[in-house]
Amino acid sequence: MRLPRFIQIHTLHTYPAALLNRDDAGLAKRLPLGNAVRTRISSQCLKRHWRVTDDKFALSRLDVPMAIRSRATLEHISKRVQENGISAAMAQAAAEALRDAGLLDKGGKDKKGEDALKTGQAVLLGKAEIDYLVKRCTELAESAADEQVLKTDVAKALKDEKKNIEALKHGSGLESALFGRMVTSDILASRDASIYVAHAFTVHPAQVENDYFTVVDDLLHEAGELGSAGIFDTELASGLYYGYVVVDVPQLIENLEGIAVQDCFSPDTPPARRELAGRVVQHLLHLIATVSPGAKRGSTAPFDWAKFVLVEAGDWQPRSLAGAFHDALPLEDKHNSGTIRQRTVARLSDEIAAMDEAYGAPLARRFLALDPVEVAGAERTNLNKLADWARDIVQQGEC
Repeated sequence: MRLPRFIQIHTLHTYPAALLNRDDAGLAKRLPLGNAVRTRISSQCLKRHWRVTDDKFALSRLDVPMAIRSRATLEHISKRVQENGISAAMAQAAAEALRDAGLLDKGGKDKKGEDALKTGQAVLLGKAEIDYLVKRCTELAESAADEQVLKTDVAKALKDEKKNIEALKHGSGLESALFGRMVTSDILASRDASIYVAHAFTVHPAQVENDYFTVVDDLLHEAGELGSAGIFDTELASGLYYGYVVVDVPQLIENLEGIAVQDCFSPDTPPARRELAGRVVQHLLHLIATVSPGAKRGSTAPFDWAKFVLVEAGDWQPRSLAGAFHDALPLEDKHNSGTIRQRTVARLSDEIAAMDEAYGAPLARRFLALDPVEVAGAERTNLNKLADWARDIVQQGEC
């Protein structure tokens, strides 16, 4: 029996004339690889769009509390405490006590007012955790004699109730169960990521151009004045991008259900305890295939569905197929009449065949493709069936 310990997802997306992910200079992000520089999309950018998308397969529709990533979380808690009838001064004191106790970093400790509640960096806090902290701060504020007493009471409560916070069902939010959370607090629990996301990159050399454009002033133009109201330029890139995502299924189940990794596929663990993890994988596959990142959406419409999706499942350690493109794919190949997409899939299939021959990894494979292509050892299907298959093998614990 093969266990679906790891689910690997390989994709190809096409984006023409788009600025998908910018660097600090506003240019398309690059990646030197092999014999050519490529354009790339960072994993952070990809995960952000999958997290916030609102559609039929949105993560928010899984009936699991989400999380809030912000530098202003303590300010948010303070305002919610005030909404419970606590004075602004006492609510501020409670939030400052949370900060001083090390719940979040002390970025605003030397500042005054609301600025004192701004953390040095954005922190991911689950909505269940926030609700619990608001409730406890409100209760303590109602019985505290003054702000200093309240600060002492909040600090003591955090030490005494650490296990209560850790025991909150899905307390840190779905996002941290998927993509992890690293905290330095002694109170909040860190989370190991169960979804690993690589930077997507073009399988061929970078194709970029500088887009020069002007803005016309409507009123001055009507008055007969020539010229423009502004001259600008931006960089646009086009390409076929290879993406790679790994789902660590036991880690996902542990994060969602609290089951120890070694027991996730135990005969004593009923399939119902893996149901949520299976639905998460199902939703994630739809998001990966259909959600597009991209800056300058209004002027480039960078929307695409995957032209190819390959899903592999098994209990061997994961491995990327990026090595198939260490030598950049030529944009034209006089010795091969296939399209660049077909030649790209052929490269992937050859890499899989070579890896299988070398390692003999028994992986279950299914794929979707727009082109008439074949993949070594893989069964062809459509996206709905592909996502349902991935969901089912997680729930059944067998592939």
